[in-house]
Amino acid sequence: MSTLVLSDLHLGSRLRHDVLTHPEPLHRLLEALDGIERLVLLGDIVELLEERAERAMDVAEPILRLIGRTLGIGREVILVPGNHDRALVAGWIRRVDAALAPDSPVPVDATPELARVASWLAPGRLRVHYPGVWLAPGVWATHGHYLDRHLLPEAAFGVTRGLFGRVPRPGAVPIDYELAGGPSLTGLEALVIKALPRPLAALAEDMAELIRASTMPLGPRRLLHPGMARLTASVLGAQMRFASLPALSRVVGRLGVDAEWVLFGHVHRLGPLPDDLQTRWRGPQGQPRLLNTGSWVYEPLLVHNATAPHPYWPGGAVILENDRAPRAVGLLDAVPASAMH
Repeated sequence: MSTLVLSDLHLGSRLRHDVLTHPEPLHRLLEALDGIERLVLLGDIVELLEERAERAMDVAEPILRLIGRTLGIGREVILVPGNHDRALVAGWIRRVDAALAPDSPVPVDATPELARVASWLAPGRLRVHYPGVWLAPGVWATHGHYLDRHLLPEAAFGVTRGLFGRVPRPGAVPIDYELAGGPSLTGLEALVIKALPRPLAALAEDMAELIRASTMPLGPRRLLHPGMARLTASVLGAQMRFASLPALSRVVGRLGVDAEWVLFGHVHRLGPLPDDLQTRWRGPQGQPRLLNTGSWVYEPLLVHNATAPHPYWPGGAVILENDRAPRAVGLLDAVPASAMH
């Protein structure tokens, strides 16, 4: 079975960084669905944190309907919500509580919001899982936001938390990650962006980047200028290798997920790519092997004046096929920035 795994579409983003609202990226994605038997949407599909939920859902509806129609009858869609669209399953999580498993199936009508999204992805066969799903023997996929619990500040970018704060211990279950820690930087940033007028919201997003940069070695304020995008991407890439990837490995180990491969999103950094040091993308003793799906948002502070292939270029995905190792691909590498932003 051929499987295409996408994450971090962030449809309805208030700052309009979601590239699938532009014709050419959307056309390229629909072309990529030809011949695909299964589509996995691995979280942060609809931006339900930083924008009024109804507005984000209005933006997402025509795009998800078109994806569903393009897939057609007989093909499968698997949805695994992340932290930005956790509202799709939040009420259900409260009900199941400690019974939440690493690959719990979720009823497609678990919440009214989830039922709406499910209807848009028709006529394909939809399955919903949270916080992860087994895609094949030895291949587990999750959005990846649980790794935040092992970082300071509690966000997709940070430094290893170490002994500070409440961190789930070995033998943890998913509800421990749901309840651990305090307010996250991601949630605070989304609240501020939602509340402010749009020009100030853009400034607030840059300030959030400053907070992230301050957690990194040699992360000066000047990294926040678009002209420094190459250096900023390099610094964030180093942070991910030394903090986020080990944090994800800790999550997998503490949940007892015995996987050869773990696919995730959340950090918006496609990889590993051919130039990456492959050993960084592995857990202790070489297992599990990690792959990130990248994102479908255009972030000027990371890709200004860049050319693809680039780890933060929009359009990342992972392809999983029978008898072949999963691999990261850039579906929008041939699309110019002017068509996405």
